[in-house]
This record gives sequence, C-alpha cells and structure tokens, in this order.
Amino acid sequence: MTDTLLRVCSFESRKSDAMRALIERNQGQPTLVHSMDEIPLEDNEQVKAFCEKLFQNEIDVMVFMTGVGATALLDAVELYFPREQFLAALKKIIVTVRGPKPTVVLRNWEVPIHYTAPEPNTWHELISVWDDENFSVTGKHIAVQEYGKPVQEFYDELRKRGAQVLPVTVYRWALPADTSGLRDAVHATIQNEFDVLMFTSAQQITHVLQIADEENAKDEWLQAAAKTMIASVGPACSEALQQVGLPVDFESSPPKMGPLVKDALAAAPEILAKKR
Repeated sequence: MTDTLLRVCSFESRKSDAMRALIERNQGQPTLVHSMDEIPLEDNEQVKAFCEKLFQNEIDVMVFMTGVGATALLDAVELYFPREQFLAALKKIIVTVRGPKPTVVLRNWEVPIHYTAPEPNTWHELISVWDDENFSVTGKHIAVQEYGKPVQEFYDELRKRGAQVLPVTVYRWALPADTSGLRDAVHATIQNEFDVLMFTSAQQITHVLQIADEENAKDEWLQAAAKTMIASVGPACSEALQQVGLPVDFESSPPKMGPLVKDALAAAPEILAKKR
C-alpha cells in the first residue's frame, strides 16, 4: 500500500453527511452512494389489526427492533387510535427492545422495558436475554415491529419455541428513485476504483446486488468486491454479506458508524496488503 488516501465507498443513505465527515477525518477518500429510501406504509391495515389485538389483550409480548421504527409505529397508530390508548395497552404487556435507540423512545413514552438485548443487538441477543432470565415464549403471542424487511430467522426461532408471531410492518426500504449512483458504484468497483466497501445495513447489500444484476454484472461485481476490503457495521450486516458469498474482512465492535470507520480504516492497509 502507498501513502495515498484509501478510497472508501459507503452505501450509507440516512446519515451520509456524517459518514462522509468520518471517512475524511480518518484519512479516507469517500464516495457516498445513496442506496435506499425509507418508505412509510400509508393506510396500514396491519397496524390497525395489531392494535385491535393489543387492545383486546391478545398480545403478550411486544418487540421493538429500532428507534425509528418505534416512532413510526406510534405515528401510524395515531392515524386510527388515541396515543394514550396505545401506550396504556403497552404498559400491560411484556416489552422487549433490541438496543439503545428503541430504549430511548420507550423511555420517552414512559413505557416500562422488561428485557433489553445487549450488543451487538441482533435477534440472537433477544433470544439470549430471554433465556438468561428464564422467560419462556412458549404459548405467547409476540408482536414484532419490523425494521425494513422481515427477520425471518427470528420468526422461525420463535415459532420453533412454540410462540405465535405477528410481524408489524411500519416502513420498508426501497431502491432510490435515482439509481445512477448505485450503477456507477457497481461499475467503479469492477474497475478497481475502491479500496474499501463499507456496509451499514443488510438491505444495502440486497440493493447493490439487485442493480448489479440489472447491469448484467452481478458475478463480476462479486468477484471485484471480494478483492476490496469489505467492512461491516455489525453481525446482521456481516451475515447478509456472507450469505451472498462475500468475505467480511472487518466487523465493527461496537456496531456503530464511528468505530466502524475509525477501526476499519486503521486496519485497512494490513488487510489489503494480504488480499492483493
């Protein structure tokens, strides 16, 4: 490796300005690619059905996966029911949160939290914290606030343990209306224009591969991407990368943007020297 700046491609969309600043601060040359849009689901019949079950005492456990999703859920609920009715019903059931961001939201709502998943805040830790506290989900009706796409492995595990699962979809991730940035990034990767590919969510990987496939370059992109340093924000993201056959060269711990950028770029010269 030379002393030139590391060429870093990040697919972070929601916090792209902060990501750009982090990469520059850590001696990287950033390329920020808008990879997905967050789309609220209007006229959400699923939310109405969930609330009706909640108000009829047919939900035993509520799992909040993200802070953004929890806030969006309350916004959706308030289209149909009084806020106070929803929060009062939550206070009567077992509430579990996946990490610090939904914790903040629930505390603002003054809704008690019974279980909190520790880092790295995946569904595996949700299961573990229940097991550690000898909380059985057998026979329980569990509602799960989704965060962009279904967590099918989590649902399968809950059902295997005898629970009934009600996913509550509040928003989803869509390809951006303008996919030119993604298309450019696919071809730039193939042309060896990046040293580091940095992923901060599993859905980013899905969208990159979708565009690569549309460009008839999926296999070529995968081969080229494998020659770069692949940096992942955490276990869920790493799992998605590995499922498509990409090596995870660096996984952030804790799973946050700051440590991801700082530690990945510090490790990059040694990792890239081995790969190239």
